[in-house]
Amino acid sequence: MHYNPANPNWFNRDRFVLSNGHASMLQYAVLHLVGYKITLEDIKNFRQWGSITPGHPEYRLTPGIETTTGPLGQGFMNAVGMAIAEAHLAATFNTKEYNIIDHFTYVFCSDGDFMEGASNEAASIAGHFGLGKLIVLYDDNHITIEGNTSLTYSDDVAKRFEAYHWHVQNLGDKGNEIQSISEAFTNAKEVADKPSLIILRTHIGYGSPNKQDTSEAHGSPLGAEEVKLAKKFYGWPEDKFFWVPDEVKSHMNVAIEKGNELEEKWKKKFDDYKKEYPDLANQLNEYLQQTLPEGWDSEIPVYHPTDKPKATREISSDVINAVTAHLPWLMGGSADLEPSTKTLIKSSGYFEKGKYVNRNMDWGIREHVMCAASSGMSLHGGIRSYAATFFIFTDYARPAIRLACIMKLPVIFVMTHDSIGLGEDGTTHQPVEHLASFRAMPGMCVIRPADANEAAYAWRAAIQNTKGPTMLVLSRQKLPIFDRNILGPADGVIRGAYVLSKEQGNNPDIILIATGSEVQLILEAQRELKNESVDARVVSMPSWDLFRIQELEYRDKVLPLDIKARLAVEAASPQGWCEWVGDYGKVIGISEFGSSAPYKEIYEHYGITVKNIVSTAKKLVMK
Repeated sequence: MHYNPANPNWFNRDRFVLSNGHASMLQYAVLHLVGYKITLEDIKNFRQWGSITPGHPEYRLTPGIETTTGPLGQGFMNAVGMAIAEAHLAATFNTKEYNIIDHFTYVFCSDGDFMEGASNEAASIAGHFGLGKLIVLYDDNHITIEGNTSLTYSDDVAKRFEAYHWHVQNLGDKGNEIQSISEAFTNAKEVADKPSLIILRTHIGYGSPNKQDTSEAHGSPLGAEEVKLAKKFYGWPEDKFFWVPDEVKSHMNVAIEKGNELEEKWKKKFDDYKKEYPDLANQLNEYLQQTLPEGWDSEIPVYHPTDKPKATREISSDVINAVTAHLPWLMGGSADLEPSTKTLIKSSGYFEKGKYVNRNMDWGIREHVMCAASSGMSLHGGIRSYAATFFIFTDYARPAIRLACIMKLPVIFVMTHDSIGLGEDGTTHQPVEHLASFRAMPGMCVIRPADANEAAYAWRAAIQNTKGPTMLVLSRQKLPIFDRNILGPADGVIRGAYVLSKEQGNNPDIILIATGSEVQLILEAQRELKNESVDARVVSMPSWDLFRIQELEYRDKVLPLDIKARLAVEAASPQGWCEWVGDYGKVIGISEFGSSAPYKEIYEHYGITVKNIVSTAKKLVMK
């Protein structure tokens, strides 16, 4: 492998992913031995509070760790995204004379990774794209926690991956034949048009006389006595612990010198490249830094009430195509739903085998790998990724989205068909609990805009948010465009919540709060309440997360503490709204699944109507 322990972030390094993250100590030990900043004391503090050697590898925490792996299959899917990023950047920046982007993504994985269905999605699309820089080593040890894999698993993995158009080498029972393994990797690197799988039959707990090839060696430590017996098998001193012989240190430390040489050689190549291709070199630096240029959002349209109503999902198309020339590192797509999610970059084609320069990703009907690989693209660097599907289908991708939050990756998740408002598709396609669940996910910034201009600012907020993922939750149905000459400016979205329509007097009788398509309802309710001498304030609250981080003075200005009568309206689970309506307020929401019918009828059935809002608001004011 090509890497530099002295600079773990050298860009042209090979990436290594330990997909079977429960084997983390193997990776920590090797990283320590080759010179990364992991000490023996860190090794001793394995799985302890505050250590950099947690039970599963964690990105940002430990030098040399490329991604957070824990749930099996996730690392494999991340690696596919890394290989996609390498292929795209190589196609964009390499020239005939200079392969300035030229590295491999290596994966170490287990039976568990391949049992998880997500790995099939990843293997399928990697083979289809012909990602020749992706090399996977399969540790086929036949053991899982409950026992031998024969209890539940008899796949012919070689045939499966050959059917996925992978280059497959099955080394059989050669787990300790270093020369055979080395030759297999050399062969894999020479296959440029297919990802490679190397199958290696190994023996878990090798050298342990009582626990080799048993599930006990998988799920728990060997124990003090068994460790002694294993050391004896290897001819290792039984009374030494955390011992690294000088000969081993000397042999492994060669990696530091080699790594420095590799990086310096690449830097020299890049300097020559910069002299000959200064524009490309500068553009590559822009891809890596992703600093927003001045005027990057100047072409995003402004929408007017005289325009026809627009679904907020339609705005994705407008914004993406208004910024892509300014942000050439923005790349993404949909899980076979682009005609509905409206996320196509019109100036580019689709990323395909032999057409890696293109920026549109068609992931097929593979939501899970779409989200995990989008994280992999972000982890690789040089690309800002977005991923789109119907909001309900986050159910297929939640583990990957959660890991994006854990890793604080700036992936933009574009989720359309946001509520019961999609109507006739019915219960199975109408998200009810999803807003609450993602608002509860630490690190996720959820934004549900109310009209076209709010949606445009939601996209601005997403692009400006580089500290973690953003989820844009957009409507299928068309929504009226608010008159901003009368109402509050749409840039209030950036602060999470704002006063859209003020009360008439000095203090409102009640505050009406809503998100998305329900904001138009509370605006109408405000007008009707005025006719009944109830003075209401209307607050649009597209993002709890953005509002929560505003200064207290601003939050109290939007939602004054002395106004106890508060009514929130959202076509979703009411869970969590108590944070904003308090003990005296109320929420009009949905606590059951939807139904198949025209969306206006569904709203009527669940009481998400102007009439019910007015009636409920009057009761709150009279308390």
